[in-house]
Amino acid sequence: MAEPIDNKCIHCGEDCGKYPVVWEDKIFCCHGCKTVFQLLNQNKLFKYYEIENSPGVRIDKQELGNKYAFLDLDEIMEKVLDFSEGDISKVTLFIPSIHCSSCIWLLENMHQLNRGVKSSLVNFTKKEVSVTFNHNEISLRELVELLASIHYIPQINLDKLDGKQGDASNKKLLVKIGIAGFAFGNIMLLSMPEYLSIGEDIGRNFRDFFGYVNILLSLPVLIYSSNEYWLSAFKNLRHKMINIDMPITLGVFALFFQSLFEIVTGTGAGYLDSFAGFIFFLLIGKWYQNKTYQALAFDRDYKSYFPIAVSKITEDGEVSTPLKNLQVGDRILIRNQELIPTDGIIAKGHGNIDYSFVSGESNPLSKGEGDVVFAGGKQIGSALEIEIKKDVSQSQLTQLWNQHINQEKRESKINSIIDRLSKNFTILVLVISSLTAIYWYIFDPSIALMAFTSVLIVACPCAIALSLPFTFGTTMRIFGHKGFYLKNTDVVERLTKIDTVVFDKTGTITYSRSKNVKLEEGTLSEKDRVAIRSTARQSAHPLSAAVFDFFSETEIVEVGDFMEIPSAGIKAMVDGRMIRLGSREFILKEKDDDDAFAAEVYVSIDHEFKARFTVKNKYRKGIERVIDSLKKAYSLHVISGDNDAERKPLTELYGSADHIHFNQSPNDKLDYIAKLKQGNRNVLMIGDGLNDAGALNMSHVGISIADDVYQFSPACDAILEAKQFDKLVDFIHFSKTALKVVKTSFVISILYNLAGLNFAVQGLLSPIVAAILMPLSSVSVVTFVTFSTRWLARRKLRG
Repeated sequence: MAEPIDNKCIHCGEDCGKYPVVWEDKIFCCHGCKTVFQLLNQNKLFKYYEIENSPGVRIDKQELGNKYAFLDLDEIMEKVLDFSEGDISKVTLFIPSIHCSSCIWLLENMHQLNRGVKSSLVNFTKKEVSVTFNHNEISLRELVELLASIHYIPQINLDKLDGKQGDASNKKLLVKIGIAGFAFGNIMLLSMPEYLSIGEDIGRNFRDFFGYVNILLSLPVLIYSSNEYWLSAFKNLRHKMINIDMPITLGVFALFFQSLFEIVTGTGAGYLDSFAGFIFFLLIGKWYQNKTYQALAFDRDYKSYFPIAVSKITEDGEVSTPLKNLQVGDRILIRNQELIPTDGIIAKGHGNIDYSFVSGESNPLSKGEGDVVFAGGKQIGSALEIEIKKDVSQSQLTQLWNQHINQEKRESKINSIIDRLSKNFTILVLVISSLTAIYWYIFDPSIALMAFTSVLIVACPCAIALSLPFTFGTTMRIFGHKGFYLKNTDVVERLTKIDTVVFDKTGTITYSRSKNVKLEEGTLSEKDRVAIRSTARQSAHPLSAAVFDFFSETEIVEVGDFMEIPSAGIKAMVDGRMIRLGSREFILKEKDDDDAFAAEVYVSIDHEFKARFTVKNKYRKGIERVIDSLKKAYSLHVISGDNDAERKPLTELYGSADHIHFNQSPNDKLDYIAKLKQGNRNVLMIGDGLNDAGALNMSHVGISIADDVYQFSPACDAILEAKQFDKLVDFIHFSKTALKVVKTSFVISILYNLAGLNFAVQGLLSPIVAAILMPLSSVSVVTFVTFSTRWLARRKLRG
């Protein structure tokens, strides 16, 4: 069989040899290249080929050899891995070559390359990927080799193992700036005779010599300093894509090769000073952009305000303590369904740990006293006492929170508009620059090249693409300062579209622990009180907390076989007796009393009815203002798992009983939200994160109300500190203000580009000035949206 004329692998460019791998008339050097290409082809993500330094390069395992053999050593793995329990391990790797949205897609779809990879999540700003994998199916070494084989080579070194992260990419940029600056200065010096119009006086030999020296000085600028732009542009063009680096590349090559032609033929001195200056100022602008974005960064800062507290065990009892105040050696209490905030050792109790929040595997693992438990695990069963063995990392919990994003919620209409606008704008710039060059070539050829290059450079859609993440990111940080913590910036946009608000009752519009509790029926011995309080202590439910607080002077003993049944009750064994607390139906097998005037908690011991408590709720401060403001613009609903004891006050508060529902199980709540969505309603669900996880996840935006206990639900999109409940309306309204800032920044960006184009097409703008203005446009827009958002927040957000 005749060998194909073009025998290069379509993915990596390597020679395929005599027996290439063929798929749909395309040839590949190996099955690995074919697999990656198929993934990209299937999802139409050819922008993957923007990656710096040859993204399609193939690295064979033979080529890797034993480079990563050290990752098979247990002592190294222990330092590198973030988590390892059962069959599941998790690692965070720094990958400098992460470059664009296609990189993110490919890295987050690694499970399609190897079934041992369970999930992967990219942190684009830090150029990190967190991978959860089954180490029995793929080892850490094999995982890193897999990444290297698709040219995402992780940096793993002693700095990484010591917890330090070097900024190699920033150093590389500084080297490029240094080379371009050196060339720019020296080319200007050697071009001095041309500036002074004495080029003819120094003799042709000297003039030619200076010209060739300028070419030699320009080559490193072209080949190295500017390679990020032309590599990206060529790789996109190769796959029939046009990106924003294309205009810059055309400008770079036009200046260089026109100068090369003039110097070699002796027809002129060229424009190599403009060429080197253009690249120098372009890179300076990029460096300045990076510094500006770091100064205005929000993705790291807001995590330090994360609203999580945990019960710390002290000599004076249990004290609610913010995570940031915990230290190694402290002992904390983890109740049923609560997350473990940091790595530690079980000091007391039996653990039944669900690591699905970390690994995606839902099978609980049994743990006893002395066993190690990891951050992000959720206790199922009786309360645990854990001794902290590692500093608390709130950013780690935030990262875990962001892992659980409903795919439906990830869709952003405005982001799609920005992507299309940026792409079409680039094509428009290419058309305008070509028409400008043709016009000036006809009427004044001396400025045609300069005008062509200036148009290509000055009109950049970067500012448009940056306005949304920085506006919403700043909003996210402002909200965090004020006690409203969002999972990601997309939540801000979704809040602007809400037309229906659904409230849970207990622990949401009522206080979790501020309740009037009364023993209405039954006589309890001290032993009974101890058993009831010890059982109630295991649960974080507001009614359990109320009963626990009611017996504040009673001692606590160890319980066993604890179980919590959502919307029903709890049960446990205490000193050989079965203790059950819950609803009337759970204890007496009778329907709840619809005529009751307060929430009720029934108690049985060894299946014999013992007591009935009434718990009267106290509504949160500011509830009247919140409801009055919301019902003017939104359809309001209440769904509660309790009986309808408070139907009358709620009807008076909401103005109607039509959308107030009681005795709702978690599934009922989920179905209710689903039904609203089927009616094309954009639903905001507000709950306490306990029995509302399904409904919170189903809604367009789910907000969990957090008191001073460790209630952290992966299902929610935002957490609102309970003391900030009265500001809920302000937060919703300000999200709409933030969207207006985004739209205003779009107008500013477009006007900025039109103004620049106006001067450029007239030949009034040099490429060097254009290179200075291009990054300034991005920086100015980012600065505008950041500071205007902050200024508006000071005016519109109370407190």
